[in-house]
Amino acid sequence: MKKQKTKFLCQQCGYESVKWLGKCSSCGAWNSFVEEKFSVQTKTYSTARQLTGFSSEVLKLNDISVKDFSRYQTKIREFDNMIGGGVVPGSLILLGGAPGIGKSTLMLHISDALSDQGIVLYISGEESLSQVKSRAERLKVKKDNIFLASETNLQNIVDAINKIEPRFLVIDSIQTTYHPELTGAPGTVGQVRETAAELLRIAKSKNITVFLLGHVTKEGDLAGPRVLEHIVDTVLYFENERQHTYRILRSYKNRFGPTSEIGIFEMNSTGLREVSNPSLIFLGERVMNAAGNIVTVAMEGTRPILLEVQALVARTAFGLPRRMVSGYDANRIIILIAVLEKRLDLPLATQDIFVNIAGGVKVKETSVDLAAACAIVSANSNFVCPKDVIVFGEVGLAGEIRSVALVSERLAEAEKLGFKKAIIPKGNLKNLSYKGKIETFGTETLDRAIKILRN
Repeated sequence: MKKQKTKFLCQQCGYESVKWLGKCSSCGAWNSFVEEKFSVQTKTYSTARQLTGFSSEVLKLNDISVKDFSRYQTKIREFDNMIGGGVVPGSLILLGGAPGIGKSTLMLHISDALSDQGIVLYISGEESLSQVKSRAERLKVKKDNIFLASETNLQNIVDAINKIEPRFLVIDSIQTTYHPELTGAPGTVGQVRETAAELLRIAKSKNITVFLLGHVTKEGDLAGPRVLEHIVDTVLYFENERQHTYRILRSYKNRFGPTSEIGIFEMNSTGLREVSNPSLIFLGERVMNAAGNIVTVAMEGTRPILLEVQALVARTAFGLPRRMVSGYDANRIIILIAVLEKRLDLPLATQDIFVNIAGGVKVKETSVDLAAACAIVSANSNFVCPKDVIVFGEVGLAGEIRSVALVSERLAEAEKLGFKKAIIPKGNLKNLSYKGKIETFGTETLDRAIKILRN
């Protein structure tokens, strides 16, 4: 008989404990421990298996030969550029996002494109075959090389892989797949970890490209242990909520390519359509004669994107003013407000301040500092920024404007959309290779940038 034991696992990070804990001592999550039963024999069998099936032979680095591999092109330019030029054979790719945001829709588009290069096995654990077929017809996916199966048992999935021998495998989703040798429910730490490890072994040993779909929690984390992100080769996340028309797919981890690129898609009745010119989309509904609105250029990897920064300043009705930010780091905005109060003597201590990046985009780079500060000053002083001016630069605590990278690419993108002037850091005027038609104004201080805008 197998001896049963009980342990408690954190559903966020996979930390194990012999007793229940209210707060995880590893990741700090509250009420995340779940009791799971396991057998000693099963656990021993699981830990004894090789994870990838690679050779354990010790070799010199110079004696190891490198095999050239060609990526599989999906012909979806936004997706191919984001993951480094195409799908790597034998890689394990995790696609996460909120329920209903379009993960299954995107995977059907990718399966349709990859089916010309090999057999695609699509495993659906959440929908029946007829439901998947109905969506495929709506997306106009009709390829003979796509095989469907509605299955959640990992052993049956492995049998189907051995029978069909696909080149591409899609698991929709990893939270519904379970290992028959484990007693935990599907989606728990043990189940997700063991199923992902088994699929990784299959991907590396059989050179099959595996796509894992996973849901995210309300906090934006992947539902399940974070150890899953360490197992896979590539982690992709849909950033926007499903209520937005535009979906932003960002790479958070990529062993075979960059992690700074994004893919932008538009959801319509026929599925996800890639957006080739996102700057034009984000500025399409721009209000020209409103105070507090200004345009900046942010870099997402190697792609410049023009975004509208909006600010609203209103007198607070309470003793403590509110600071609400959407699409940018709230701590950076608080710093900018403090700089404006100290260096420009603006009376913002009694004002509610709201800052928004239009279009639902989340920007991380600090080159948006200058545009956000100018938008706040514009909203507070009630003057309208010129419609043909773009602004970008990092703001320091002394009110100085610091240099940013890839200035020529930013100016070239702004010129395509008809902008005539640009306020940039003065340090970027040195060795500037841009030779276009945009008139550039270099500034060293935040005060000087405001004066240029008002004149």
